Amino acid sequence: MSPAMRYSRMPIEVESPEEYGYGNIRFNLSESSIADQSLASFGLEIPDLTLLYGEHRGSPGLRELIASVDPSLGINDVLICGGAAGALFIVATAVLGKDDHLVVVRPNYATNLETPRAIGCGIALIDLAFEDGFALDPDRIEQAITPSTKLVSITCPHNPTGTSIAEAELRRIVEITARHGVLLLVDETYRDLSLATPLPIAASLGSHVISVSSLSKAFGAPGIRVGWIINSDPALQELFLAAKEQISICGSVINEWVAEGILRQKRAFLTRTLAEWRRRLDRIAEWLEGEDLLEWVKPTGGVVCFPRMTAEPPGGTDAFYRRLLQEHGTYVGPGHWFEMPDTYFRLGYAWPTAQELDSGLAGISAALRG
Repeated sequence: MSPAMRYSRMPIEVESPEEYGYGNIRFNLSESSIADQSLASFGLEIPDLTLLYGEHRGSPGLRELIASVDPSLGINDVLICGGAAGALFIVATAVLGKDDHLVVVRPNYATNLETPRAIGCGIALIDLAFEDGFALDPDRIEQAITPSTKLVSITCPHNPTGTSIAEAELRRIVEITARHGVLLLVDETYRDLSLATPLPIAASLGSHVISVSSLSKAFGAPGIRVGWIINSDPALQELFLAAKEQISICGSVINEWVAEGILRQKRAFLTRTLAEWRRRLDRIAEWLEGEDLLEWVKPTGGVVCFPRMTAEPPGGTDAFYRRLLQEHGTYVGPGHWFEMPDTYFRLGYAWPTAQELDSGLAGISAALRG
């Protein structure tokens, strides 16, 4: 009997730096987070914790810190998960079946596309275009909704382009989905890395809205695998909790203790991070201004951008990526990671050191010219 869930490995994971081998890359410009942090960088030293089953919803202290961002949210609106990837998996498998329909933005982080495909549900793709500045038009979402649509899935700020939407547009999408009786998932992993004032927590705008985030991108802590779902509908949260309990029962008490320690320093940490992020973004803008073989849409959030080649490089894109890695030791995320042509690539500018970033940019310019 064939399985109901048909899993296939995602190119972004098969070709990830950790799979390829960090030691084989000199200048890693493919990462979508700030630099990986350590316990010492947060001044944390793990105490002699009792290794018991933790609260299934996550530690109360951690959930309280997450909910405290918005006065309309409470501790029971937060469910701790195994990273944002675990949260997205829980949401998709809990609310979508093969007879349901999903409206989802593309390009996108692969999990937002591949898990629904494994479920076998119907999918309508809202393709964002470079020519439109990768802007998301709420009208296109409404036009894609059908009587069987169960979920609309967007990402803001957007991965891999770093673009965002205005608060008025977010509220319009919230209104559209509420009027059609459809759930809205907002992957807001980059919310804390916004150039402008961060948008409201999307889940605070309606009980049908589900926010997902984590400590991986803005806080440089992907190794603790701590993410969360925020939603104010008790019945939905009970459903998500049931899914979590069948996957892992609870989270790691060690990881959740570390996460709590990180979030207690949130404001000071982000102040430092955003100042460095703005310097890095200025450096990318300066480089691209002098690079006539690339064009881009300047990001307004996140720590990635998605440049496009203005002409086919010598030997084609395969030869470009081969040259870039073999001759210049530089790694970026090719477009096919996001179901886009390989004339696009995701460039992460906050993970490497400033010197590694400069060397990687020089490598890209050289590889473009063969």
